[in-house]
Amino acid sequence: MLKCIIVEDETLAQDVIKSHLARIDKMDLVGVFRTGPEAMAALQTQEVDVIFLDIRLPGMSGLHFLSGLTDPPLVVLTTAYAEYALESYEFNVIDYLLKPISFERFSKAVNKLLDGRLYAAGGRGMAGVGGSGALASGVDGATIEMGSLPQGDHIFIKSNSKFFRVSFSEILYVEGMKDYLKIHTPEYTLVTHQTMNELEKLLPARLFIRVHRSYLVATGQIRSIYGNTIELGKVTIPIGVNYKEVVMGLIGKR
Repeated sequence: MLKCIIVEDETLAQDVIKSHLARIDKMDLVGVFRTGPEAMAALQTQEVDVIFLDIRLPGMSGLHFLSGLTDPPLVVLTTAYAEYALESYEFNVIDYLLKPISFERFSKAVNKLLDGRLYAAGGRGMAGVGGSGALASGVDGATIEMGSLPQGDHIFIKSNSKFFRVSFSEILYVEGMKDYLKIHTPEYTLVTHQTMNELEKLLPARLFIRVHRSYLVATGQIRSIYGNTIELGKVTIPIGVNYKEVVMGLIGKR
């Protein structure tokens, strides 16, 4: 069950979103707020997984509100103005819904939250959603050109029905297990339903390298390369035959 809040100053728009949420399982509405400061105060006292956020709010815009959050939940923007689409994807935005919001379009956005995929933050692209040159669907068939989006510094990983914010700098290596992945950090390990190829597309190539069919490592964490192995502190990772040339390229030896 994902806990969500609505940040919207128009009563009619609040009622539409509440009605849509009432028809969807696994979404628990825990608060409705008219302004950013009201919502910010609530986030300090209760756990929230998702924000349905209007952009034009009294006193403080929705995007200004987002910029003030150090560790924001997942965000679905709800607005009548398409011109904010590109700017909005600089934040942790899962979808951009244009008013009036139909239930069909709303449910598609919610399904992105519930399907157990990884979501890239900072606009680099989302598994099954965005990416360079992608189109985000609006209401009644309208589309918004997202273009080439800026890269963030973290991803959201769904594990055990919770979304975890993981910075790229935290990740030591990723281990593949058929359709599941183990994301290893110094403090914890997350297991998520995702393929290695899908995750590789989400992580920046300047920070991570595929060294084996079942392993992807953070280049900044490599301590040594010896024979067909890589050492990451106390962990030894095998180098696959098909990846050896790429790995050796890290040290300028081919």
